[in-house]
Amino acid sequence: MGLKVGIIGAGPSGLAMLRAFESKEKKGNKIPEIKCFEKQDNWGGMWNYTWRTGVGKYGEPLHGSMYKYLWSNGPKECLEFADYTFSEHFDQTISSYPPREVLFDYIQGRIKQSNARKYIQFNTVARWVDYVEEKKQFRVVFDDLKKNETFEEFFDYLVVGTGHFSTPNMPYFKGIENYTGNVMHAHDFRGADPFIDQDILLIGSSYSAEDIAVQCYKHGTKSVTISYRTNPIDCKWPQGIEELPMVTHFEDKKAFFKDGTVKEFDSVIMCTGYQHKFPFLPDNLRLKTKNCLYPEGMYKGVISDVNAQLLFLGMQDQYYTFNMFDAQAWFARDYILGRINLPSKEAIQTDIQKWMEDESKCISADDHVDFQTNYIKDLIELTDYPMFDLDKVAEMFKVWLKDKEQNILTYRDKTFTSVMDQTKAEKHHTPWMKELDDSLERYLDEDPIDEKELEKTNYY
Repeated sequence: MGLKVGIIGAGPSGLAMLRAFESKEKKGNKIPEIKCFEKQDNWGGMWNYTWRTGVGKYGEPLHGSMYKYLWSNGPKECLEFADYTFSEHFDQTISSYPPREVLFDYIQGRIKQSNARKYIQFNTVARWVDYVEEKKQFRVVFDDLKKNETFEEFFDYLVVGTGHFSTPNMPYFKGIENYTGNVMHAHDFRGADPFIDQDILLIGSSYSAEDIAVQCYKHGTKSVTISYRTNPIDCKWPQGIEELPMVTHFEDKKAFFKDGTVKEFDSVIMCTGYQHKFPFLPDNLRLKTKNCLYPEGMYKGVISDVNAQLLFLGMQDQYYTFNMFDAQAWFARDYILGRINLPSKEAIQTDIQKWMEDESKCISADDHVDFQTNYIKDLIELTDYPMFDLDKVAEMFKVWLKDKEQNILTYRDKTFTSVMDQTKAEKHHTPWMKELDDSLERYLDEDPIDEKELEKTNYY
């Protein structure tokens, strides 16, 4: 019998894995038997938007954290696939910061060119994994949610591509149980509309707090207060958005802050991050890490140092996304196919420690960009994934970071040039702060920018 590979998750990471194997097959190479299992009814992972919160159609905890009016918070030129450009997909020039529907369409465009769907079983969730020593295989127990049936499969290699932005980290604050307003985690935020004319409190100071703050401000929230634990978000907020140190406790609708401020809020949104959660993995196989650029215990950030037949994709904190998942998937593929050999256990630990020490030396966001850039270079040099100008992409990330500092409301109106095909992005036909329609149809509409309206806006 030949090798059998199981892939859990058909989001960007799982799809990258399928694409990596197919690219090898197209060149006349034999590939293993592949099966991919996705608990949602469609591929795309996070980008597969749903209006639901809490649980899905079959009672499973929802995976997606996407919401209406979400636009990319980084330049598309930094996440572009090396083998499938935005220009190729849309056959027209678009802006650098597309909305979620446009990015989902792009993700689907590449995978629809392949036969990947035949490998995927949807509405299927992994329940438990055992490593069977006698067989040197993983036994995976699945539930077919649609049929309400349980079954098992055996795999020589298991690739976990479930992501790590779907299980909320929900902290407790004294008095929150008696708070009389609305309380939710960012995972359940589905758009700014319910918060129009409200005073809202966001607890947390990472990307979700930053983006939900400006989305709500844009769509008519009365005021936004962001409560940070250690450091405030490094940007200039418009009037209507402010930052305060951490909440100490609640009384009725009032929040009390460390600096003595007391304010009343209509709603509280916990932007407090996510847990790396793998309930289907036993303790001895489970990846246990915080959100960082190089999780401990994984060779090249992909292969478990506990069991070399267990691989993880996309488990890092991310500047790069789609093309990093590709680099990891191509590396994983070549390793599974025997084209990359593992060094000794000592050399593996030395390599892991080197990367972890390099990350510990990072101080600024620019340092983190450079770290992840070097990590991707390291992976691509080991495979035939098309090398691209990663130094140029790193420069774009650094410009993006400065653009956000200068004006959090207008950075999405900036444009960049693709390193893949040198296409220069066009300004979107409507300034981001004035664009209230995030549909694919509206985005691709070629209505010209109204220069008179631009002159009237207060955001330039």
